[in-house]
Amino acid sequence: MTLEDLFSLKGRVALVTGGSRGIGKMIVEGFLAAGIERVYISARKIHEIEDTCAELGGKVVGTQGDISTLDGIEALVAEISNRESKLDILVNNAGAAWGADYLEFPEAGWDKVMALNVKTPFFLTQKLHKLLTAAASHERPAKVINICSIDGLRINPWETYSYQASKASLIHLTRRMAARLVKDHVYVTAIAPGAFPSSMNKVARDHADQSSKGIPNQRIGDAFDMGGSAVYLASRAGDYTVGETLTVDGGIVNAHLPSHFAEAI
Repeated sequence: MTLEDLFSLKGRVALVTGGSRGIGKMIVEGFLAAGIERVYISARKIHEIEDTCAELGGKVVGTQGDISTLDGIEALVAEISNRESKLDILVNNAGAAWGADYLEFPEAGWDKVMALNVKTPFFLTQKLHKLLTAAASHERPAKVINICSIDGLRINPWETYSYQASKASLIHLTRRMAARLVKDHVYVTAIAPGAFPSSMNKVARDHADQSSKGIPNQRIGDAFDMGGSAVYLASRAGDYTVGETLTVDGGIVNAHLPSHFAEAI
């Protein structure tokens, strides 16, 4: 057994939604480091797609679209299907957040977030089933990785009601999808990131030192942390991990002590 046997993605094709920036881009970089043959990235903003493709090279192929609607999902599936006969890896990373006071929280902030964070991963995976199963076998399963959040595992103090509910829903949806798709040799897992620099987490992006103070290992996450976690789940190394949500947060969920308790010990 070699390191390449465990973690190589050579010969595989992936799609990463929201792959032009933030956590999605980190995952793309990890896949490239693992030798992936080709990775498609989807996003709404064409200039971000073009910039990322130019930066990361010819193995990265961009496609523009809005996958918050079923029409947008079907358009993306049609484009990938026209280019590929199989899809080894799907990363459902595209997401949205909305914050507002409880008494003023709008319906639009609920519907937009739940649609993109919960509905889209389900229907995009469903519509790509033919391509995923074409790549899948008992010896080398296809992989679906849903990007959740630690906000689905514990309460965040911010009033992001639909975001926290959506990420908790996606964690449970991951388990249910895994139970159905495992028989087709398509293994579904999830990653629950903590503080990573992104447009969705501007505090971690713009105030890393401040963010680090509330993290047990005293730093925010980086491309090595996210890329490495995604490569593990996507590669042979993760073939016996099914339905699991991997928490990647520097210890916030599982190793964080309240300040008064920490001082006491």
